[in-house]
Amino acid sequence: MPTTLVTGASGFLGWHVARLLSTRGYRVRALCRPTSRIRELEVEPVTGDLREPDSLAKAVSGCDLVFHVAADYRLWSKNPQDLYQSNVEGTQNLMQAAEDAGVERIVYTSTVGCIGMPRNREGDENTPISIEDLAGHYKRSKWLAEQVALEKARAGLPVVIVNPTAPVGDHDWKPTPTGKIIVDFLRGKLPAFVDTGLNIVDVRDIAHGHLLAAEKGRIGERYILGCENLTLEQILSRLAAMSGRPAPKLKLPYAVAYAAGVVTTSWANLTGHSPVAPLEGVKMARKKMFVSHAKSSRELGFSPGPVTGALTRAIEWFRANGYC
Repeated sequence: MPTTLVTGASGFLGWHVARLLSTRGYRVRALCRPTSRIRELEVEPVTGDLREPDSLAKAVSGCDLVFHVAADYRLWSKNPQDLYQSNVEGTQNLMQAAEDAGVERIVYTSTVGCIGMPRNREGDENTPISIEDLAGHYKRSKWLAEQVALEKARAGLPVVIVNPTAPVGDHDWKPTPTGKIIVDFLRGKLPAFVDTGLNIVDVRDIAHGHLLAAEKGRIGERYILGCENLTLEQILSRLAAMSGRPAPKLKLPYAVAYAAGVVTTSWANLTGHSPVAPLEGVKMARKKMFVSHAKSSRELGFSPGPVTGALTRAIEWFRANGYC
């Protein structure tokens, strides 16, 4: 089996990608910073940093495949330039290192945030979007990073791009913003909700979609890896039924949520502590992030299962690991 480099294996999605590859018999090398650690995986750790090109040359040496899953995924940062350094410059550095090493295939993990959201239908890979349409530094940095991957593909580098939606499941260490919704719900810290919506998908299905993209994806193409379009109210109702906790009944007007985002984010900028309601997240909630994964099903054979099992695993894992 080929030697494979996975970036981001210390995080949620990267961990599941590395785990799947390992169980399929791949020789997995996991890039991690000196301050990170790889937990519960049988992989070869290699110390490096996306912002340090020399460390990446060593990491990709001898690799046939690269799965670039790592990203600085935050909806607030006291220094937003950190996101651009990791997400954009880091992607440039890794792509160059992979090109120099003659890697046979690269799967770049983008985000559904780089998909356009039309008003009257689901978004797909062909829905137009520009950086001016994007709210916040995370989405903008990921859009710019995706442009790096697309440009490299046009220049001949064998890059395939996947655009996961909101993953749910076990081993959400940090947790991610989606996982935080579940944790806050279980802690009773979600007294109200806004009228928004997400496409959610089992993180294990996203990991499988990465492998399918490596095997069947067309170079330079984007593939949405998602499953169910649900309003936040529907998600919370499902969590209530699974956990035995009551779902919040109060629907918060967007203007009130926006005001809370302004206040808490301004306070965070002064104190350096993460805001309770990041303004970037509130702005993202203005649109329902509903998309179609039809192209991935058609071209890759991507067939995600219902998200009920993933939500159950997330609840059980967060409870078992002391998050709530």
